[in-house]
Amino acid sequence: MMNDIIADALTRIRNAALRKLEVTTLLHSNTVVGILTVLEAKGYIDSFKVVDGTNNKKTIQVTLKYDEKETSAINEIKRVSKSGRRVYKASSELKNFKNGYGTIIVSTNKGVIANDEAYAANVGGEVLCTVW
Repeated sequence: MMNDIIADALTRIRNAALRKLEVTTLLHSNTVVGILTVLEAKGYIDSFKVVDGTNNKKTIQVTLKYDEKETSAINEIKRVSKSGRRVYKASSELKNFKNGYGTIIVSTNKGVIANDEAYAANVGGEVLCTVW
């Protein structure tokens, strides 16, 4: 039984990038779709689509992004807030990550958004993961 679907999704993306796979499959969750929307907008992945599977179980097909040297666009992707220890940040703490080269993905009352959008909207929330 899996408790943390977000950690599972991030691990599947990380493993697929290490093996240089073109496409990976994730379990469906609205939060995972929100995270993938941010990753696509920031240029860490090429695209994703939700696929209806068997027994009314949805999955997500993620197309990973590589450069001309076949290195992944994702250097590191980490889960920050875990089920045993939630991490919350105010909007003032979300200004910068890795000197602007990285992204913090935050779950706010305005949805799952990147740290720069949260700082501009002056909202804080639960830090889901960091990417650079």
